[in-house]
Amino acid sequence: MLIDPVTLVVALIIASTPVLLAAIGELVVEKTGVLNLGVEGMMIIGAVTGFIVAVETGSVTLAFLAGMAGGMVLSALFAILTQVLLSNHVATGLALTLFGIGLAALLGVGYPGSTPPRVPDVFPQALQDIPVAGPILFGHSAMIYIAVIIVAAVWYVLRHTRTGLILRAVGESHDAAHALGYKVIRIRILAILFGGACAGLGGAFLSVARVQNWIEGMTAGAGWIALALVVFASWKPWRVLFGAYLFGGISALQLRLQAAEVNVPVALLDSSPYIVTIIVLVLISSDRARAALNAPAALGKVFHASG
Repeated sequence: MLIDPVTLVVALIIASTPVLLAAIGELVVEKTGVLNLGVEGMMIIGAVTGFIVAVETGSVTLAFLAGMAGGMVLSALFAILTQVLLSNHVATGLALTLFGIGLAALLGVGYPGSTPPRVPDVFPQALQDIPVAGPILFGHSAMIYIAVIIVAAVWYVLRHTRTGLILRAVGESHDAAHALGYKVIRIRILAILFGGACAGLGGAFLSVARVQNWIEGMTAGAGWIALALVVFASWKPWRVLFGAYLFGGISALQLRLQAAEVNVPVALLDSSPYIVTIIVLVLISSDRARAALNAPAALGKVFHASG
């Protein structure tokens, strides 16, 4: 059984979108010096809230907005604990993930097996029917294109605007930024809320558009992969896009290899995307000097405005 390369590319684009959205949001958060390990929790909350709203209202637009709101609420909790109450970033993020997984399981009771409305495609069928290019370029819902636009917007803001310069300055030295009069805590809270919205949107896309069902624990480590992608990308937006597509391609390929009944254990195929991610991270981390050069200098450090 041969694997059709066109359908494989289409599948990898769809599979990579939830992780891409979560990773680009986390990149902005980390650019301000905040390490939020609660991405998995925010994604699963976005997935359940988006799915519930999709089923109850029949509107995919409201579903995606609800997913963003769910992720933002959880990220707001993280922001209060870390930026106002000065709790440890790592411990708070881990607690947020556990809390999000548990809350999502509670909210999702009764929804497994429900059918959300179909997410419509953007382009007409005539464009989608173009050989090869049609399905790859024109055969997707709006959220696929929005995700790429968000990556481009983040790259532009960070690289070419005063806002991006301020964000990067806060991430490099919060004390120096504070001395220059910038509201470090406010800037970080806004970045955290943006990251939560992106993670929640990624979760909503996963449940409403990709899987079209609610399954407890359905993110299955996607939030952790998003965190790894930020490091893999050396905190550069376009590399996040490449890394997400690489992960999505491996995920899509292993599903097709299972369907083709290749003589490889299913457990090994299921774990292959995560194994490849670990290998890539190990290779990148081997050059510690380069990794330290790209990472925001104040990443994970608690800021206290003493004056």
